[in-house]
Amino acid sequence: MQVDLIAMGAGGAETLTAEAAASLTGADWLVGAERLLAALPAGCTARRTAATRPAAVRDALLAARQAGAVRAGVVLSGDTGFYSGAAGLLPLLQAAEIPARVLPGVSSVQLLAARLGRPWQNWRLVSAHGVLCDPAAELAEGKPVFFLTGGTQGPSWVAARLRDAGLPDLPVTVGERLGLPGERITHTTAADCVAMSFDGLSVLLAEAAPRPGVMGPGVPDELFCRGKVPMTKREVRAAAMSRLRVQPGETCWDVGAGTGSVSIELALAARGGAVWAVEQNAAACDLIRLNRRRFGAWNLHLREGLAPAALADLPAPDAVFVGGTKGNMDAILAAALEKNPAARICVSAIAPETLAAALAAFAARGQAAQAVQIAVSRSRAVAGLHLMEAANPITLVAANCP
Repeated sequence: MQVDLIAMGAGGAETLTAEAAASLTGADWLVGAERLLAALPAGCTARRTAATRPAAVRDALLAARQAGAVRAGVVLSGDTGFYSGAAGLLPLLQAAEIPARVLPGVSSVQLLAARLGRPWQNWRLVSAHGVLCDPAAELAEGKPVFFLTGGTQGPSWVAARLRDAGLPDLPVTVGERLGLPGERITHTTAADCVAMSFDGLSVLLAEAAPRPGVMGPGVPDELFCRGKVPMTKREVRAAAMSRLRVQPGETCWDVGAGTGSVSIELALAARGGAVWAVEQNAAACDLIRLNRRRFGAWNLHLREGLAPAALADLPAPDAVFVGGTKGNMDAILAAALEKNPAARICVSAIAPETLAAALAAFAARGQAAQAVQIAVSRSRAVAGLHLMEAANPITLVAANCP
């Protein structure tokens, strides 16, 4: 039995390629979602099996082969190479020794771009349909982002996450029922989109979020909004980042975030990943929001509260910076290591008591920690001379950091 994986396109029969249409009418058995089977063009076989999960589709094809089918088709929405069930089905068919051919189609991203009269080669393509998705983190690359949506994560859900990340005025476009009767294109903002209702067959395009040029570790202190909240200085941030070695796409925590200076550095390094700034001081939280907008760190999420309680429902971290503990060092490190025993952790200690607490907490959990003290002096011009003024020494205590 020969099987064709047939992309139905984003719409109905109008978006079928000629190759796909010929395969449909030539098949003597068709398998796919009920919605797609109901939308088949005239002339297709009445021998049909409704199935969507890869294993169920494979089993339906095996049954069709046993019933004498020679040419079967699996109908799939959109394009077979764009978040399609084809990816999970092909290995199963190969293992079952069922020859398969893939017939691509017109995707919703192509249709929306065509409706807008725009190219889409510079868009980031993301699925928020039945998978974990952090919309704000996806915008960290500074490009327009196209979201496939569905289920509980529709356009309004995506828009709410963008609004809450500090982008209420970001322009978004929603395409509903593209290529089908009732097609509608809505241009709005993230904040206004939250209160709107959309069809279950919808996609959303978020325009590129404002983002300044990316800086390396050690952003100049004077670029941050500071107020009267203590801030981790440039040299210490650079040293901490060199130990944490954050990679794009990783999840990071900044516990006791203060002004958010370390949070910003983490967000710039983890572009495409998510950073959680945990802070209980209201004035500091306001500064974190200001700095998030100033640096375009849209993948930075603020969690207002006191650790460790505020850490309870955060995602498991790859890297953790601890700038303040309010005496909860042991519980904070325990919370991080419980979620990820291999998390890279760097603690900033000013007082010797903080250093001792960090070393003891790591040792109690079998973590080999290294302490490095940083003493920084900065020049100040006085009467034509330059005097070196020493800042308070800082000790960084790192574990799981190569």
